[in-house]
Amino acid sequence: MITSKQNHKKVAILGAGFSGLSAACYAAKKGYEVQVFEKHAIAGGRARQFTTSNGFTFDMGPSWYWMPDVFEDFFKDFGYRTSDFYELKSLHPQFEIIFEKDKVQIPEKYEDLKILFESFEGGAAQKLDTFMLAAKHKYEVGMKQFIHKPCHSWTEFASLQILKNATKLDLLSNFDDYVAKFFHDPKIKMIMEFPVIFLGAAPSNIPALYSLMNYGGYALGTWYPMGGFYEVIKAMQKVAENLGVKFHFESEINSIKTVGNQAQAIQVNGEELLFDEVISSIDYHHTEKLLPIDRRNYDDKYWNTRTFAPSCLIFYLGVKGKIENLKHHTLFFEHELDNHIDDIYVHKKWPEKPLFYVCCPSKTDPSVAPEMDENLFLLLPVANDIEDNEEMRDKYFKEMLARIEKHTGTSNLESRIIYKKSYCVNNFKEDYNAYGGNAYGLANTLKQTAIFKPAIRNKKLKNLHYTGQLTVPGPGVPPSIISGKIVANEI
Repeated sequence: MITSKQNHKKVAILGAGFSGLSAACYAAKKGYEVQVFEKHAIAGGRARQFTTSNGFTFDMGPSWYWMPDVFEDFFKDFGYRTSDFYELKSLHPQFEIIFEKDKVQIPEKYEDLKILFESFEGGAAQKLDTFMLAAKHKYEVGMKQFIHKPCHSWTEFASLQILKNATKLDLLSNFDDYVAKFFHDPKIKMIMEFPVIFLGAAPSNIPALYSLMNYGGYALGTWYPMGGFYEVIKAMQKVAENLGVKFHFESEINSIKTVGNQAQAIQVNGEELLFDEVISSIDYHHTEKLLPIDRRNYDDKYWNTRTFAPSCLIFYLGVKGKIENLKHHTLFFEHELDNHIDDIYVHKKWPEKPLFYVCCPSKTDPSVAPEMDENLFLLLPVANDIEDNEEMRDKYFKEMLARIEKHTGTSNLESRIIYKKSYCVNNFKEDYNAYGGNAYGLANTLKQTAIFKPAIRNKKLKNLHYTGQLTVPGPGVPPSIISGKIVANEI
């Protein structure tokens, strides 16, 4: 075990996704010697990017740039601005939702959103103001106070200011009921409930606190980093390198060696390396499998009883020629949300009437596809550990394509596809050791919020910590960035 002065500690970061990169930057800023070990050939984790031989560039994961202040705050902590690394473009419309009989475009400006709501339901504009005022308060309190806590104990939330605001945060009511207090029109309810789907559970199982997502999205806007979401990863990696962080790619962690109450070394590609502190941003459950059984925080029974966010079926498509009537972000919600959610969480089967999402970044960014061609990203949420085979992938691919054709008035779209790659449960397991093949971590249900999440530190090894979407604050890119900061401050 290396013994050294605190500011000369050697810190190993396992994984180079958002939380790992964030943890690396904050730990390096404190003066530690930081090394990052990444299984893949590039940084990014689920947010990796790849380019095809015929000129298409695909972001593999995140595509919604919400809560821009979180990204700005991260770079500000190191003396930068986002504009030092990438150009942000505000999307207009933010996105389009396809319903059974009509479609709705969510406007860029909040005032236009009020006009849209009023056209659906008399008095809805004023109710939206009331809703958003409360959502802004939750956002400011939640994002500035609650979300930055390591959540070892409820006593962390015992400050006078937090207690004063607690009753306004709606921690004990569910999001579905909360929205229903304001709006009756089904389209408005769907628009308002959509943002919390990112949190990995039905709106009826998500605390109303998360109306802060509505403010973080609709009020602060939907953005796109030109060049793709991977520009954010590249920027964070650059910040880390400027701080002296060393990266090791194609470096898979085989085990974590322990002595007493210390994680003494990590075994990487068969080689043992000594470190003073270890921060794991790779799958929490998989990290624990790298430890002796008696040094793990949780057993298999614990993980089997958690509510995980879904996995997903993804297609990366390169299409010859332009597709008219398709926006940058499009949600195909022609069926009931509850039915799809029940198939994921209750029946744990492939959805009978699926909802899905299409991203077409080439509508905004000419660099991601050859001139006059389109870049499509199709995503359909599915249950974890579901049977994943080519037959099922192809079945849903054909259904999604047919619905895109119907919406856009396009025919024979499949014949125009010049690049196609699918990604599903098995790939999440293989590439990320994701528990059950989950895509988004643990669902943010009330029983899995704050101190009820898996602990950010190992209870038996004082120098092993965890970060990312399976611990606090939760799933999503902004929470993962914040998670890295929280865990770096624990050292």
